[in-house]
Amino acid sequence: MSHQNQDSVLSQKSKSIKLVFLDVDGVLTDGTIYYSSLGESLKPFNTLDGQGIKYLLNAGIDVAIISGRGSESLKARALDLGIKELHMNVQNKRLKAQEVLNRQQLDWTQVAAMGDDWPDLPILNRVGFSCAPLTAHVELRRRVHWVSQEKGGYGAVREMCDLILKSQGRYDALLLEYLT
Repeated sequence: MSHQNQDSVLSQKSKSIKLVFLDVDGVLTDGTIYYSSLGESLKPFNTLDGQGIKYLLNAGIDVAIISGRGSESLKARALDLGIKELHMNVQNKRLKAQEVLNRQQLDWTQVAAMGDDWPDLPILNRVGFSCAPLTAHVELRRRVHWVSQEKGGYGAVREMCDLILKSQGRYDALLLEYLT
């Protein structure tokens, strides 16, 4: 498939997105987990990713975090970004995602997701637009619709947000606010 045709297909897949599911470790972070002397896990988050999430929310596209792990730092980050759908310590991500879809009255075709490892596959295999950061496990990179040029925790989520906003014709208006 030519680059132009591939861009057109990706644009079509992301045009009707109303919800984005995100994993945390390896997607919103680089996968590194720091532990304090008290045993609390600390996670480094990227401001580019955070800004992209805010733009999605402002454009009326909801964002849900579904993570197999939990931490106070993740809770604080989700609160800071305005993410209301935060689900931590989830064993079955597909089941939790289906609960969110049912509550929001959406179907899988209206959803994008970004994950980096095997536990994310049950969601990535169902969504309308599946994504992975450059540093995702090879089996995910082979199976998703789109792979970011950025690493997890280094702007991969922002790159996906920008792609969705561009496909929905909202990117230029958001950028223009900062140029005028």
